[in-house]
Amino acid sequence: MKNSILSITTMFLLLFGTYQLQAQDFNSKKNNYVVLSKNIKQLKPVLLTATELAKEDGEKYGEFHVIICGKTVNDIANNSDFTLLLDKAKKQNLKVFVCGISLSSFNINPKTLPNNLEITPNGILYGFQLVKQGFMTLTI
Repeated sequence: MKNSILSITTMFLLLFGTYQLQAQDFNSKKNNYVVLSKNIKQLKPVLLTATELAKEDGEKYGEFHVIICGKTVNDIANNSDFTLLLDKAKKQNLKVFVCGISLSSFNINPKTLPNNLEITPNGILYGFQLVKQGFMTLTI
């Protein structure tokens, strides 16, 4: 009787004891990054950082997202320097997003933004969703 209880307990621990370990190790093949920025001037150093991480990570380099939030959204429309940086970001396969809540808060018409800038309804929520997917995050 003792042996059967011990066997059942051991089998239960083996089957279900490693479940959490597998769930925590869901994205070990790629390093994915997200930067939440409150300053569009930070896009240039972010691009340099992404370049270095891509070299460092090699095959393990995954996705890189940038989310722009806050009053800096006022500086996006008709900003040729920022548009050039967006073009560089696209060539590096970086996805650049702007927060829809920030656009609404500062009465920015999305039609005035560059075409290659994506809008996410809630930048902070999107950042948390990426973190839950295993993205490494930095706020600047």
